[in-house]
Amino acid sequence: MRYAIIGWILLGLSFFAGMRQQKVQFGKTAPSATALKVGVSGNANAGKMDTITFKTLVWSDEFNGKTLDTNYWSYETGDGCPANCGWGNNELEWYTASNENLFFRNGNLVIKAIKKSTNGKEYTSAKIVSRGKKSIRFGRIDMRAKLPVGKGIWPAFWMMPQKEIYGGWPTSGELDIMEMIGHEANKSYGTLHFGPGPGSVQLGGNYQLPSGIFNDDFHLFSLIWRKDNISWLIDGKEYSSHSIAEFGTNQYPFNEEFYFILNLAVGGNWPGSPDGTTSLPQEYIVDYIRVYQ
Repeated sequence: MRYAIIGWILLGLSFFAGMRQQKVQFGKTAPSATALKVGVSGNANAGKMDTITFKTLVWSDEFNGKTLDTNYWSYETGDGCPANCGWGNNELEWYTASNENLFFRNGNLVIKAIKKSTNGKEYTSAKIVSRGKKSIRFGRIDMRAKLPVGKGIWPAFWMMPQKEIYGGWPTSGELDIMEMIGHEANKSYGTLHFGPGPGSVQLGGNYQLPSGIFNDDFHLFSLIWRKDNISWLIDGKEYSSHSIAEFGTNQYPFNEEFYFILNLAVGGNWPGSPDGTTSLPQEYIVDYIRVYQ
C-alpha cells in the first residue's frame, strides 16, 4: 500500500460519489461501485471450466497436514504499522501466527477471527502469503472453501505481483480471486486492480448464489488465467471475464508472475465494523488450493 495525500483526497471524493473506498497495496480493497464492470465481457469463450487446456495439476496445497507448509507459505502478522496501519483499509484485526487463529482440522486449513484484545486491537485473525516461495503465471486456480458470515467479516483469496516491474501498487496489478463481505453472505467478488495510481482502476464482477449463503457449504472459487485474458468462476459457472482490449492506455500487468494471499479481515472501509448482529468467532475454512496448467 502506498500512502499519498492526494490519494486520500481522491478516495474521499470517490466515497462521496457513491464509490467504496479504494485500497492500497497489501491490504484488501473494495471493488468500486462505479469502476467495477459486472458480468461477462471480453472473449466469450474464455473462462469456461477449462479442463482441456489446463489439465495438468502443477501445484496444490491440500492442507492435510497439522502445520502450515512453510516451503510455500509465510505468516504476515500485526496491523501493518508503521508503514501501512490498518493494512490501508482501517481494518480492526491484529494478525497472528498463533494456532488460535490458524490451524488444521479434518484435512482443512482454518483461519479463525476471534474477539480478543491484542496490541490495541479488538480482534485477532490470520493472514498467510506465498511471496518469495510460490508464484505462478497462467493456468486454472481452484480454491474450495466455506466462508464465514457476519457484518464486518471480510475473507479473501487474492494475488499480488512477485516483482513490481511496472512500479508500485496499483501499476503492477492486483488480482482478487475471491472477496466476500459478511453482511452480503450470498455474494462473492472477483476484481482486477491496475492503473497509474494513486487509486486503482478496476475491472471485475460478482456472483450471487441462487439460494443460501457461502457459509452453508463448501464452494469452488476458480480463476482461468490466460495471456491477455482473465475469467472468474464459482462452482464451474463463469460470471466475469476481462481482456487486455479493455485496458486502453493503462498498462496491462497480468502477464507476469503473481503470488497468493489468504486472509480473514475484520472491519475496514468496505465491510464496516462488526455490530450487534455479528457472531464471533468466525471461521474461513479452506479445503484446498490447486493450480492446473
